[in-house]
Amino acid sequence: MKLDLLAIAPHPDDVELTCGGTLIKMVRRGRRVGILDLTGGEMGSRGTVEMRRREAAAAARVLGVAHRENLGLPDAHLEVRMDYKLAIAARIRALKPRTVILPVWTGRHPDHYTASQLVYEGCFLAGLKRLDIEGEPFRPFKLLYATTYDRDVRPTFVVDITREFARRNRAIHAYKSQFAPKGAERRSKVYLPLDRLVQRVGLVARFYGEMVGVEYAEPFVVKEVMQVDDVTELPVRSI
Repeated sequence: MKLDLLAIAPHPDDVELTCGGTLIKMVRRGRRVGILDLTGGEMGSRGTVEMRRREAAAAARVLGVAHRENLGLPDAHLEVRMDYKLAIAARIRALKPRTVILPVWTGRHPDHYTASQLVYEGCFLAGLKRLDIEGEPFRPFKLLYATTYDRDVRPTFVVDITREFARRNRAIHAYKSQFAPKGAERRSKVYLPLDRLVQRVGLVARFYGEMVGVEYAEPFVVKEVMQVDDVTELPVRSI
């Protein structure tokens, strides 16, 4: 399989919340898109691994992606260690994505910022010819960091998802165990941001949409300098 775009995130539903609209947009443009969930979300306060796998499959159908899989690493126990990096590198070689979306290197949940480093290093290792894992050496061309969860990070660019916003919401709401729990599952003595998370990511999309003159947008950061070939065709009005 050779993907145009692969979104990698620590838990089922993270991709939908942070870059789901972008994935839908790329699918609509004929790109071959995939998702790699690193863990099953088994340490989550709500739902079960089996429920979340079914929900992830339902969400993938809404998004229209060509491929989704779960790497089965331990939820809430992600570490930057060689066997995890090699597991990611093996999937990069197998899926051959030109562009990878990964979590930004900051965040509230330790799995998120740890996943950022894990995925970066796994992508790098995948290109080493002498690395003793299955598959031919391959390294993605572009890494994009999704910043929806952290508004303190100023994005390099945003993607207009106005047309995709309603469908993104349908994908998010496929995770009924997380965002529409029943009775006892909703009650907790520990603060859970889940109850306001869908509203929050919607507000973030609206915020960045307003910044570029559209209704909704998803933010991303890149570490390298961006190239522009025609400065007379740049979008977003300055004055």
